[in-house]
Amino acid sequence: MNLTCFIIDDEPLAIEVIESHISKIDGIDVAATFQNAVKAFQALRDNSVDVLFLDIQMPRLTGLEFLRSLKNPPKVIFTTAYREYALEGFELDVVDYLLKPISFERFLKAVNKVFDSAPPHSAVPFPPVEFHKEKRFVFVPSDKKNVKICLDEMLFIESKRDFILIKTQQKEVNTYQTITYMEERLPGDEFVRVHRSFIVNLKKIESWNQNEIEVSGETIPIGRTYKREALKKLEEHTKVL
Repeated sequence: MNLTCFIIDDEPLAIEVIESHISKIDGIDVAATFQNAVKAFQALRDNSVDVLFLDIQMPRLTGLEFLRSLKNPPKVIFTTAYREYALEGFELDVVDYLLKPISFERFLKAVNKVFDSAPPHSAVPFPPVEFHKEKRFVFVPSDKKNVKICLDEMLFIESKRDFILIKTQQKEVNTYQTITYMEERLPGDEFVRVHRSFIVNLKKIESWNQNEIEVSGETIPIGRTYKREALKKLEEHTKVL
């Protein structure tokens, strides 16, 4: 069963952005959208939802006032252009506080917090990516399917704007996981994060220097933030004669 949500924002464009983000995530559906909190309050009396995406600065009733008026509110994620309400928002025990404009990666992180705290019977946004040494493969969600990726065939992972690209020797797979999520689940002795946008399979490196790596004919930069750890792993994994 999917989780359901209300989007409450007086800006139609902001509602469209959130709807677009949600459309890319399995396990959560938009039940309704509202451009003022009063109508949303009335709807909540007759309907229950799992999550509210709630703007703060709205006419007639602000998001903060609206949330305080609810006796048993669902999970709440604030979506606002005003960072000064963050402390007050978290004092109301909200799941997250998103500042506009909201990137998909940041939005996904907030939604995953909801799924992490959801009851066991609730749906999860993505099947967990788990590595098992005896199996040597993972399944990742892509285009409404779970796609098998053999770790020994994986070349690199690249973070795009709203998704990540997993490139293997045979295919390319797009998935709406985050690159950090993948980094945490891949074996650290076989894969290395070399850039905020790239994870590389150490076994597939064809050449490297202090600034870049070549994998399957493609040049991948080594980012300044990741250089120290990346070069350490490269030196440990490769023997230079």
